[in-house]
Amino acid sequence: MKYTEDHEWLRVEDDLIVVGITEHAATQLGDIVFVELPEIETMVAKGDEVIVIESVKAASDILAPLDGEIVEVNEALGDTPGLVNEDPTGTAWFFKLKVDDLSVLDDFLDEYEYADLIA
Repeated sequence: MKYTEDHEWLRVEDDLIVVGITEHAATQLGDIVFVELPEIETMVAKGDEVIVIESVKAASDILAPLDGEIVEVNEALGDTPGLVNEDPTGTAWFFKLKVDDLSVLDDFLDEYEYADLIA
């Protein structure tokens, strides 16, 4: 996995990048009560707001970590937003992004760099 400074994780799955938020981010947000997912086939640019998350503490936006096309969303989060708290780096992924070049992941933090960031 790779990580952003905005507490998102990125994982390659086949030729796509799966995006979610880290356990640290889920803990900071508190109990998630609502997740608004983007539309499939949406073209996004790095930094675009693509998801709105609401918790008992606050509302937060998830930004696109890369330019690409959203090709799949995790519909389960619409019905069960609490999955984000239960399994943030597994079943609670947000969307899958098709990008032109997977080597762009080299620009993100690895596990150790992310641990240093949140320390």
